Amino acid sequence: MRQLAEAGEEFVRERHIGTLSTLAPWGGIHAVAVGFTVHDGVLRVITSRDSQKVRNVRRDGTATISQVDGARWLSFQGTATVHDDPDEVALAVALYAERYRQPRVNPLRVAILLTPTRLMGSGGLFRHA
Repeated sequence: MRQLAEAGEEFVRERHIGTLSTLAPWGGIHAVAVGFTVHDGVLRVITSRDSQKVRNVRRDGTATISQVDGARWLSFQGTATVHDDPDEVALAVALYAERYRQPRVNPLRVAILLTPTRLMGSGGLFRHA
């Protein structure tokens, strides 16, 4: 898989909202705005366990997280899973707070983890092979 260059790593640390796309129960794409983080090669999204995106990931883990800012863009495609382990959720919250802000208290919070298998994006964000 392609690797991010320093410019790509900086891009995913900047404060931007992304889009999480999952497969909807009716067969289409369910795309929603999300805050996300990248840590040790894994993308994390915090959300409520009763959200549609969680139901979609539990049914079919196929997912893409994208971020766009003008001509710069990245899309991470891969397999997503839902985690309610307190340590994993706490890590996801801490990473979110570092990139965005401290989230509100949510006793139904879970973390969606996406392990990318394909990475696409604009030029200049990747290491040269």
